[in-house]
Amino acid sequence: MRRALRRRRRTLAAGLAVAAATLALGGRAAPEPTADAGAATAPAARPVELVSAPVRIADAAAVRLLEPGDRVDVVAAGEHGEQARVVAADARVAQVPEAGEESLDGGALVVLEVPRSVSTALVGAGAGTPLAVTLR
Repeated sequence: MRRALRRRRRTLAAGLAVAAATLALGGRAAPEPTADAGAATAPAARPVELVSAPVRIADAAAVRLLEPGDRVDVVAAGEHGEQARVVAADARVAQVPEAGEESLDGGALVVLEVPRSVSTALVGAGAGTPLAVTLR
């Protein structure tokens, strides 16, 4: 009887360990084998690294509409007959200025969370053209 109880406890402990490991991995299922088992598998995609990018938005009134957690598109105004273009799509607002923190030129600084590659595009666009945001 004691042996049966020990086995039952071990089985239960093993089951709990498997469940904990599954939850720790986010419930991901094992990849299904492909038809060509001898072929090399592609490396897993790396998660996108997000960085905080301070961005000066030309219209401070538009910035007052934003709250942390909002999703925005950042648009660079066209100059010399160029069309406006989206510099950053679906950027998350991390921080907005306090009331009264506007600059002399009427703009306002917003901190956005964007992928590193998009942050360089934002810096380049913001250096030469006024930037605007659209709420998503």
